[in-house]
Amino acid sequence: MDDIVTLGFIATTLGATWRLAAPLVYASIGEVFSERAGVLNIGIEGVMLVGAFAGFATVFWTGSLALGLLMAVAGGALMGLLFGLFTITIKADQIVVGAAMNLLGLGLTAFLYRTYFVSTGRGVEIAPSLNLPGLSDLPFVGEAFFRHNILVYGTLLVVIAAVFILHRTSFGLTLRAVGEHPKAVDIAGRSVALYRYGAVLIGCSLAGLGGAYLTLGHSNQFVEGIASGRGFIALAVVVFARWSPIGAFFVSLLFGLFYALQLQLQAQPALHIPYQALQALPYVMTIAALILVRNRVDTPSMLGVPYRKG
Repeated sequence: MDDIVTLGFIATTLGATWRLAAPLVYASIGEVFSERAGVLNIGIEGVMLVGAFAGFATVFWTGSLALGLLMAVAGGALMGLLFGLFTITIKADQIVVGAAMNLLGLGLTAFLYRTYFVSTGRGVEIAPSLNLPGLSDLPFVGEAFFRHNILVYGTLLVVIAAVFILHRTSFGLTLRAVGEHPKAVDIAGRSVALYRYGAVLIGCSLAGLGGAYLTLGHSNQFVEGIASGRGFIALAVVVFARWSPIGAFFVSLLFGLFYALQLQLQAQPALHIPYQALQALPYVMTIAALILVRNRVDTPSMLGVPYRKG
């Protein structure tokens, strides 16, 4: 009997790990594109909030999940254009602009939510879990791996696409060169600014999709600050993963495991662990990860440095 309970606990925890890691996967892989091109965007938190609100509001008014996801991506891309305007065209400090993006995302979504939705008390239909015949009902692995919605499985597609684009396409190879030797790219006749804009737009679009997951794939409601620091954790994931899409996926799963454990352990009152300590676990591990990788030498050489032609 104890073995069955233990297996059930493990299966539930593994299933929750992937679900809770999904927004981190989208946001961190998007940031991999941005940082590979030399642009440090610490405003992911604000972008995720905009994506979460845009997706929720669209589904609330139209009832279309597909349109909601599309608007979340569009909202993220719009934030990316704004970020690129200041950091790539105007060449403002990327840290300052990123901090402003976080404040903009938090303030704007809170204002719009209080103005139009706080009195409704209504939720929206979220992406349903897929029933995979013959797989979803398997003991242990069925619950852990085959009872998720399309947004969770979409993380696998994003990883595969990111690896292919960055390592098997001319665009990806040039984008990586922009983050290392932008002058060489410029001399070759390609626009450094254009590639950086492309990287930022991809990054912010994926971050917006990660935010939409919170309202359309995990819960059915928007609340102020729903990202809860996931944008900052995504930044740590990128560094810990050494700017690799595959690494970002697995490191996101690690942080998802911390989220899942703190939820599972809160349901075990016999452990007598204060719930505040359990809620802090993902953030404590973020700090630990940054300490462990503080001396990395494989950072893109031009990360955070505006490119000035000539």
